[in-house]
Amino acid sequence: MTDKKKLQIAVGKRIKELREKQKIQQQDIAAACNIEKSNFSRIEAGNTNPTIYTLSKIADRLSVSLSELLDFKKNKK
Repeated sequence: MTDKKKLQIAVGKRIKELREKQKIQQQDIAAACNIEKSNFSRIEAGNTNPTIYTLSKIADRLSVSLSELLDFKKNKK
């Protein structure tokens, strides 16, 4: 697995973790970010490389900073 794919998966897991913690459905956050639900699902699965703008919209909707959204390394042990 490439480093790029590992990073995409890590970002996707972090988004899913934050979304589930807030009990937000995928379709609700996708709609709020003006993203198709299928595309949002691919982001969470790590199957696409979202732009920084898309990540910023997701962070805003989750009420976290972009840096907090990308702070997935602290969860590794």
